[in-house]
Amino acid sequence: MSEENNEYEFIDAEAAEAPAIDRNARSNNTRASSERPVQWRPPNKLHAPTPPAGYVHRWIRAEVLGFDDKNNVHSRLNEGYELVRADEYEGSVFPTVEDGKYTGVIGVGGLLLARIPEEFVEQRKQYYADRAKQQMQAVDNDWMRDNNPAMPKFQAERSSKVTFGSNK
Repeated sequence: MSEENNEYEFIDAEAAEAPAIDRNARSNNTRASSERPVQWRPPNKLHAPTPPAGYVHRWIRAEVLGFDDKNNVHSRLNEGYELVRADEYEGSVFPTVEDGKYTGVIGVGGLLLARIPEEFVEQRKQYYADRAKQQMQAVDNDWMRDNNPAMPKFQAERSSKVTFGSNK
């Protein structure tokens, strides 16, 4: 019995020297538990890296049905687009073109990732908005050209109203 008592005393002495044990579950100390839960999203094959400040990324068509669409790529490059290379985004993995003229460029399924300055995007939007406005004015002028004072045409309305159900 005396040996057993010595053994117990030895264990108690070891426990007294040990540091305090953290009784919290280890899963509570992980980084994931302190972050906001991530929501599920459907897969996106056209995921693109964040563009640099002052630029916008767009996917441009490089091939259709297995045939190169050189005219589209050439016209986009003339507009001011620049092709985005995967090595510009070190530490990230993006699908790239493996062979051919566009080797190393981020690309998926016949599309190439390109960037364009935001100023060009705004100028392009303004250009096409002006063209659409000019075309509408031309249609209105053509419509009103045959206007007769005896049977006047009404100016075309460009507004619409949507209602649901009936008024009771």
